[in-house]
Amino acid sequence: MTVVRALARPLLSVIFVVQGANAIRNPEPLVPKAQPVTDRLVPMVKRVAPPQVSDRLPDTTANLVRLNGSVQVIGGIALASGKGRRLGASLLAASLVPTTLAGHPFWLEKDKTVRNQQRINFMKNLGILGGLLLAAVDTEGKPGVAWRATHGAKAAKRETKRGAKAAKQLAHEAKQAAKLAKAELPFG
Repeated sequence: MTVVRALARPLLSVIFVVQGANAIRNPEPLVPKAQPVTDRLVPMVKRVAPPQVSDRLPDTTANLVRLNGSVQVIGGIALASGKGRRLGASLLAASLVPTTLAGHPFWLEKDKTVRNQQRINFMKNLGILGGLLLAAVDTEGKPGVAWRATHGAKAAKRETKRGAKAAKQLAHEAKQAAKLAKAELPFG
């Protein structure tokens, strides 16, 4: 791991660990802002998710805030420690979307100063989301699974062709050897 990655991952994840822990311990201050988002998001998730998932969604907004906080703590620790870093970054990115929509709805603000401040915070979260997406696909310079699968299939195809060509050559040489052996037999 490079020095930049060793510094960047904890720096990117610290806000999620701290704010996630706060949301777990004390969700009530976040409930009023989260309520409009959860009221729209939960029914949609229940419609599209399999019953194993939708039946286990928390019923109250406070518990949904706690769940989101838990995802942020787990994802933040995974990203910061490097153990499950790509999954952790993906979890953080997924949790940041509803958090940003609930926390910074600048389009609803009437006061110009408040709207501007909310827009700035919204855009900061978009920047963090971009960093998380980069972290989610970062393979540390090593080939990713998709690349390995594609190139592995190409290599296998290439080696199969080489093997078939070698087998054809061996069969040809065997025929030639058989003809030569037959021609050299004195009683043939």
